[in-house]
Amino acid sequence: MQPNEPFMDPPRLPRGFFAAGRNVGLKTEDNDLALFLSRRPAAAAALFTRNHFPGAPVTLGRQRMRRGQLQGLVVNSACSNVATGEAGLEDAREMASLAAREFADFLGEDGKKAHDAEALEERVLVGSTGVIGRRLPMDRIREGIRGMGSQLGTDPWPAARAIMTTDSRPKVFSLQVGDAVVTAVGKGAGMIAPNMATMLVYLFTDASVEVPELQAALREASRSSFELLSVDTDTSTSDMVVALANGEAGEVDHRAFVDALTALCTRVAEEVARDGEGATKLVRVLVDGAADSSEARTVARSVVESPLMKTMAYGADPNVGRILMAVGKCVGCRIKPERVNAAVQGIEVIRGGRSVDFDESRVRELLGGDPVEIRIELGVGTGQGRALGCDLTAGYIEENAAYASS
Repeated sequence: MQPNEPFMDPPRLPRGFFAAGRNVGLKTEDNDLALFLSRRPAAAAALFTRNHFPGAPVTLGRQRMRRGQLQGLVVNSACSNVATGEAGLEDAREMASLAAREFADFLGEDGKKAHDAEALEERVLVGSTGVIGRRLPMDRIREGIRGMGSQLGTDPWPAARAIMTTDSRPKVFSLQVGDAVVTAVGKGAGMIAPNMATMLVYLFTDASVEVPELQAALREASRSSFELLSVDTDTSTSDMVVALANGEAGEVDHRAFVDALTALCTRVAEEVARDGEGATKLVRVLVDGAADSSEARTVARSVVESPLMKTMAYGADPNVGRILMAVGKCVGCRIKPERVNAAVQGIEVIRGGRSVDFDESRVRELLGGDPVEIRIELGVGTGQGRALGCDLTAGYIEENAAYASS
């Protein structure tokens, strides 16, 4: 796939996939419970958070992903079902069971052979996002999910809105790959930093892809997208990235598929950064000439995560000494100060480790735009690395100072 391959407008679910979203009372307004369904069992791959306090849906998801096959997803917002013990696991299992009944009813009414809900339940993955440490209000979920199967359709937007927490907008994107479509539905705005995964992202395709190839493609796509992303340096307890391939469009060129998946994941990652809590702009940092790619990524992440760099981007303040600070604090990396060059928005601001004369008013003007791009040349090797992030504003503090009370 060429880098300029256009995203579909409007995006849509691939063949054989359906979705629904509604408000069941977890949030005061807007949708808060989503269903996603494949008409037939799909090859599945997933990446889960490495946080030591995974939510019950993550624990259950790891178990169910062992067979590499899924058919449905049920996802709620407002409550993450984390630190809830065995009771939380039972709630997650019950959510899957409730969803399976709705899926079985839908598939039976769709003229297909009636599915046994108990068997289908083992192919349902659960996702939860929201406040940590609270039990799910299962009475509301039981009542609210009833009849949702009749709402399943090809419009992804109601479900995309349902999985949002502090997001300001839903994130849905699609690309064509041969006769197939690949679609991403994601959410994320805060508590986001690499350590796989970094949010809730669900990827659907009607391409035919075997499980090992799908898992490898997801890991490759993630390394170039989600693993570069940091909104606030915090790795959530609930993160997952899940891919389903139901094969209804047949086989496609594998390299084209991986490229499309990577392009989609990159688009989602950038939109999550741009929509970071309180954020006003995306920040990209590109590092070249590092001793190796690992050190390049370390330096890039140091710059994108620095609060001083983030506020510089927000205030459009050309205080370029902060770039040297953020590079220089990477004490485990091989840095030769006299070889470091840097540019902000395409304008050289540092050469040989020193600030150069530049048009500050022009740089200030360019920093006011979106995205902000910072390029750094270390001059000690051939390693390259990138990082994605956002600016830091008072809005982030306002959003999080009373998150559990809102």
